[in-house]
Amino acid sequence: MINRPSITKEHSFTGHKDAIYALCELNDHEFVSGGADGYIIKWDINGYTAGNVLAKVSTSVYALSYDPLRDHLFIGQNFDGLHVIDPEKKREIASLQMTKSHIFDIQFDDDFLYIATGDGAIYIVGRESWKLVKTLKYSQKSARTLQVDEHQIYAGYSDGYIRVIDKKNHKLIQEIQAHENSVFSLCIDPTNKMILSGSRDAHLKIWSLEDGKALHLVEDIVAHMYAINHISYHSNGHYFVTCSMDKSIKIWDSGTFKLIRVIDKGRYAGHGTSVNKLLSMPYKNSLISCSDDRTISVWDINFSK
Repeated sequence: MINRPSITKEHSFTGHKDAIYALCELNDHEFVSGGADGYIIKWDINGYTAGNVLAKVSTSVYALSYDPLRDHLFIGQNFDGLHVIDPEKKREIASLQMTKSHIFDIQFDDDFLYIATGDGAIYIVGRESWKLVKTLKYSQKSARTLQVDEHQIYAGYSDGYIRVIDKKNHKLIQEIQAHENSVFSLCIDPTNKMILSGSRDAHLKIWSLEDGKALHLVEDIVAHMYAINHISYHSNGHYFVTCSMDKSIKIWDSGTFKLIRVIDKGRYAGHGTSVNKLLSMPYKNSLISCSDDRTISVWDINFSK
């Protein structure tokens, strides 16, 4: 088991006018945020300068993703589809309205985007053509979260199921009633041997991926008081973090799945309302969190003290 870290709140960014739902890394010290006010803002944790607005859309943003190789920032705008921008030039590269519903998650590989939406579909979009190439509909309930690896798509839904889909033929490989209600977050560990799921039911579940296809439940943890909104591994793989509607962030040992630290308002001047998304940044070992309270916090997670 790893040592318990010291926690320091390094900074709090303000500038959004409403709840913040999405975070996305641009490089080792810059990231972007989006939320209910429709603003996409770039922040720099090297110096904590004021935010720089990259784009403004007309409705809430729940999903952001960035491809550093092509310098493409993907923005999921509720009810108005996908926008692709060049964050340096603040120029739109492409837009596509494949759904009139919410966009909850965006993942990508070299060839395709995978977009999880409130109408229960996963839309697959070609990276070169920017055209819709496939729609996968395995539930009437919302597709809330996605992970992709070399061979498979893992999707969590509002019906509580995790569905595993073959990337080549788009056939359903496995579906599991994983949680009692909505699966809000999936996260593949850095070794690709496990996938973690977090749900509205406040349970954190660890699933084995070691046989290459089928998921097998390893552990079921009542991790929070209320819904788990997001799960994120630190880049070193030694620990992962969860955040919740219960206003807390929790740090877990990835080897033992034991809780090692709780960040909340009482102990560390944490968020006052639901914590919606987490982002681990290489610069100074920082953890970024965003909340319904309209703030973004920068945390130093230090295991050496």
